This record gives sequence, structure tokens and C-alpha cells, in this order.
Amino acid sequence: MSHYYHQDDLKKIPELVQLAPHASSSFLAFEQEVYTSTGAIPLKTKELIAVAVAHVTGCPYCIDTHVQRYKELGGTPEEIVEAVLVAATTRAGAVLSHATQALIAFNRPHPLRTIEGNGSTEPECFC
Repeated sequence: MSHYYHQDDLKKIPELVQLAPHASSSFLAFEQEVYTSTGAIPLKTKELIAVAVAHVTGCPYCIDTHVQRYKELGGTPEEIVEAVLVAATTRAGAVLSHATQALIAFNRPHPLRTIEGNGSTEPECFC
């Protein structure tokens, strides 16, 4: 069975950069600054944060890249698992906290807005 994600897929990144060179160069400069600046957070800690965030975003490429970088900086599997568990509980806590909005929405009339021009109505959310 083939897999949806392949490491070789990342070879397409230069093509993406060519399709949007200005935005791509801005992003790559931003990423370079974050991971090479000598700010308040050591690089090893930044990589551990990146591992945890990559699990929240669900990006297998980021998980692989940041785990490898973290390992090269002396990180351990135990630290990775603990960071991922912190990310999991934080994400779950956010879902639970935002559930208060479901209760608030349930107890008020459903908001509709009128679309200019055709007089139809639709929910405020477009996600």
C-alpha cells in the first residue's frame, strides 16, 4: 500500500517558491530568523516547541524535520513524548474551553445576515 505523504514530495518546494517568489522569500527569511537568532529561547528548546506544535498541526514533514533536529541537539525520546503530551492536553483543554461557546450559541437565536443585493440570508460563519 502506498502512503499519502512521502519525503520526496518535499522536492516540490522549489516549484512552490517559483510560483510565489516574493511571499516565499519572506516566509523563508522569517523561518531563518526564528531558528537562527540568538534570542531568549535556546535552539534546542525551539525545536522541542516545534515538535509539539507539529503534532498539533498534524504535519508529518514538520514532525520528521523537527524531531531529527531535536535529536541532533541532544534531545531524548522521553522529552519528545512529554512535549507531545503537553501539546495534546493543551489542545484538548482549548477544545473544552471553547465548548462554552457551544452552550452560549445554543441558548441564543441563530444569527443570520442578509447578503447585499439578493436579499438571501446565511449563517455568519463561513468555515
